[in-house]
Amino acid sequence: MIDDSTEMLTILRARLAEDPLWPFALTLYAREGVEAACLRLQDDAGVDVCELLWRCWLLQHGAVPQPECESALVEVRRWQRDVTQPLRRLRRELKTAAVSLENVARLRDTLKQAELQAERETLARLEALAMTRPLRSLSPADHPAEKTLQDALQLQKKAHLSTLNRLVTRLDPPRSPR
Repeated sequence: MIDDSTEMLTILRARLAEDPLWPFALTLYAREGVEAACLRLQDDAGVDVCELLWRCWLLQHGAVPQPECESALVEVRRWQRDVTQPLRRLRRELKTAAVSLENVARLRDTLKQAELQAERETLARLEALAMTRPLRSLSPADHPAEKTLQDALQLQKKAHLSTLNRLVTRLDPPRSPR
């Protein structure tokens, strides 16, 4: 006999599979104010935008990662540190020179595409975690989305919390687990 929590997790994962992370991330990121909020949190608070979007995706589906899932983020964060961040740093460093030098502009565009591919790989790895590692369905007793994200991302400064709140207002209401 399948217990209720196993059945809920099966339903949750089926819904996640029907709404893949990559299209969700693109749609959310394109909403008014979301890109600016994500980049501010990235640059000012050290938040990984891919992880933030992943957490928003889970919240959208009424789920949060369990501790075992959280611990598996180490490998994803290593990928971001070793691959994505160096590409981003190089792309940003070339911004000024790219204005006047055509070859540098082309190189910067190539780096931008490589950075986007690295982020897409990050999101694929995060989606795989959600499909293979323990998740918990949100209950009415859980904190609201903003507090859940604030705790997971370890944000405390008022400016960061305000930026996070602007992002959270762009999310659709969470879906119930059933």
